[in-house]
Amino acid sequence: MSTLLWLTIPYFAFSSFAIGHLWRYRNDQFGWTTRSSQLHESRLLRLGSPMFHLGLLAVLGGHAFGLGVPASWTDRVGVSEHGYHLMSVTAGTLTGLVTVAGLAILLYRRCTVTAVRQATTGMDAAMYAMLGGAIATGMVNTMGENLLRGEYNYRETVSPWFRSLFTISPDPELMAGIPVSFQIHALVVMALIAMWPYTRLVHVFSAPVGYVVRPYIVYRSRDAAPSNRRYAKAWEQSSAAREHR
Repeated sequence: MSTLLWLTIPYFAFSSFAIGHLWRYRNDQFGWTTRSSQLHESRLLRLGSPMFHLGLLAVLGGHAFGLGVPASWTDRVGVSEHGYHLMSVTAGTLTGLVTVAGLAILLYRRCTVTAVRQATTGMDAAMYAMLGGAIATGMVNTMGENLLRGEYNYRETVSPWFRSLFTISPDPELMAGIPVSFQIHALVVMALIAMWPYTRLVHVFSAPVGYVVRPYIVYRSRDAAPSNRRYAKAWEQSSAAREHR
């Protein structure tokens, strides 16, 4: 069972993530989008979207540090396990609450705004369910296991297991005796990773990096009447010079 849950399923999820993105890029580039619903409603979106995205980026950053950095490295720079625990719980709780609040606003908007609700697909609903489940179980781990019940040192079990998946000697037995909430959280995250390429989450890899270096787009008015707008005179002179050439 440990091999199935903590070896087979993770590798299946990673394979689906990688192969799914390649397939989607080759066969569905027009569908590679967030399917934005801003035209239907913008007030709640302006409030919930920044909270959700910024909170989620902070949560992912915390996970990357907690899972990727061995405890021995923080010990070398003088950070005790208790000190790391306090920083992890404090930052995780604050960023988690911001993420939950942002997601709650977005889900409320999607359920109450008719046009947005009608534009929601079955895959959208499944994605939101998995995303909500991952965030909820993560908050249970942070506020329940680590804050209320004591200091569970996941860097002795979950972190080495995760890093071992990228080596030639994975160790699924590390996950056998951890708290159930951590196991559920890991499985939900794996399911989210597996379905990622087939949802609107692909927009994470479509950041408009080229926008900052693209040339300006000049729009020319069709109004033949003289304009007193700023730069209008300079534009008219430039146009006349080009026509003369």
